[in-house]
Amino acid sequence: MRRVHVSVTGTVQGVGYRYTLQHVAQRAGVTGWVRNLRDGSVDAEVEGEDATVDAVLDWMRQGPPGGHVTSAHVVELVPAPASAGTSSFEVRRDG
Repeated sequence: MRRVHVSVTGTVQGVGYRYTLQHVAQRAGVTGWVRNLRDGSVDAEVEGEDATVDAVLDWMRQGPPGGHVTSAHVVELVPAPASAGTSSFEVRRDG
């Protein structure tokens, strides 16, 4: 099990990044969340099996058509206890 926090910069707001990521994450079977930040970046946490988290990270480094990712900074986190984690991938309010 792997859990990461990701900060993505570039043209990542106003291009469907969060909602496309939600679809990609749900299809991959990972849990977590994504939100826009006031500085124009996107923040996310992703948790799941190593290979599925890696696949989602690969997508996050590319982004949706119309977007342009300049960087995706990944920080490894301690996986949440099974009872504390979320069971879905949600789009959160802007932070």
